[in-house]
Amino acid sequence: MKKILFLGGLMLSAMTFVSCDDDFADWASPQSNPQEEAITLPGYQASAVAAIDLAAVTGDSVQVLSLSSVTLPEGAVVENTRIEVLPADGSSTEATTINVDGQGRIAVAELQSAIETYYGKRPTARDLSTQVYSNIVTGGQAFLVDAGQITVTATPVAPYIASAYYLVGDVTGGWDAAHVVSFAHSGADVYEDPVFTVTFNAAAGNCWKIIPQGNIDSGDLWHSGTDGVVGVAQDGDTSLSGTLVTQSSNGGEAGAGKIENAGFYRMTINMLDYTYTIEAVAGTYYLVGALQGWSDSDRSCPMYPSSATVHTYTTQWTGDGNLKIWEASAFGNWDVAYGSPTNDDTSASGQLVNSGAGSIKVPTANEYYTFTVDMGTMTYTWTKLDTPASYSTIGIIGGFNNWNADADIDMAQVAGAPHNWTLRYTFSSDTELKFRANDAWDVSWGEGNNIGDRNYGTGDTNNAPNLNVPAGTYNIYFNDITGQYLFIAE
Repeated sequence: MKKILFLGGLMLSAMTFVSCDDDFADWASPQSNPQEEAITLPGYQASAVAAIDLAAVTGDSVQVLSLSSVTLPEGAVVENTRIEVLPADGSSTEATTINVDGQGRIAVAELQSAIETYYGKRPTARDLSTQVYSNIVTGGQAFLVDAGQITVTATPVAPYIASAYYLVGDVTGGWDAAHVVSFAHSGADVYEDPVFTVTFNAAAGNCWKIIPQGNIDSGDLWHSGTDGVVGVAQDGDTSLSGTLVTQSSNGGEAGAGKIENAGFYRMTINMLDYTYTIEAVAGTYYLVGALQGWSDSDRSCPMYPSSATVHTYTTQWTGDGNLKIWEASAFGNWDVAYGSPTNDDTSASGQLVNSGAGSIKVPTANEYYTFTVDMGTMTYTWTKLDTPASYSTIGIIGGFNNWNADADIDMAQVAGAPHNWTLRYTFSSDTELKFRANDAWDVSWGEGNNIGDRNYGTGDTNNAPNLNVPAGTYNIYFNDITGQYLFIAE
């Protein structure tokens, strides 16, 4: 009986489509609007399976439907079954086509991709509205058959990602909740942007772990498990990149990573794939001394980085010409100021200490020197210079003021450190700029650098490219002897 009904349905459908469209040619070819051209056959119907958790699927395909059994006439075969997928919440009208095999299975990767396309990567059960089609071929003709609409419910594969993360350990000054340091994040859904960053200053041998927001909220800082403390598999691992884990290699709590060399670092974690990278970056160090009146509030003399660890300052060292150094986060704390083992040391080079440090003094007062420190080796050197050219003004000009040659924004020269200039300025939008002397183009400095990528550099006077500056408020510093600049965002 089923065979008779099936044959009759096919014949009737074929006659109907011929009468409607004499130009109809090949049903085996994909149709642009299959919903309008498909036929239905009694008893040929798709049914959805139970909700699917893709994290529990071990193979590369998963069953999403079953098709009712229909007795086909001799020589008739079912070919090319597929589903047209849309989000059940109606958020998109762009359908995704996924092929279905004879057992009602589809590729896991394609299902994962469809869910991510419509709903994102968050591991939440999602409903997909799917229309099922098959091609049934008999007697040299292919008929497009509508097997009905089903809802496929599936949860995509994704690891646990907390809403926020915190660095803790020797690198932050302690292993308790009072010493955690927050990672920065864009504020987007963490499954769409799983990248977090933090910058820290570390001594050689300092260790670290990562605390998720849930541990902070619960008050259980060291809660472990898939949603708990994050670290490395091998305790004491000094690698600057690798895989993050929530369990150590011996099955215990995650191990602590270790920083091998002292310096400033930026850690970037990607919690979708549980990886990390640590890169040395330039810290911010301020000079305090005769050049700024030994003030514990005057930050007009930051050193100019030339690498992650090497920083310089060039000027005519007037007055006593003595100084100490503060790292930005410790500004004002004399107990950790960097200096010389002996007070008022006038040596051309020496060792830096930051415990009981004495002042470092220029070898010859009132002369021009470049003072260089290497925070990696904890050393300093003085390099004497010839008398440089002087300028009456140094300013910035750029897209932010329409490159108006009559509207330079002039910087202020540091009173105790000639040839060093400062300016606090807010850029309302991304812009380009150059530094220039005497409100004219005779001498100008530029560099093809984006301040968002590197906040320091050395400008060139040879018709160099413009600096690119993201919108924001900055304290800007410039040295007209060396062409060095530094942007410190507020």
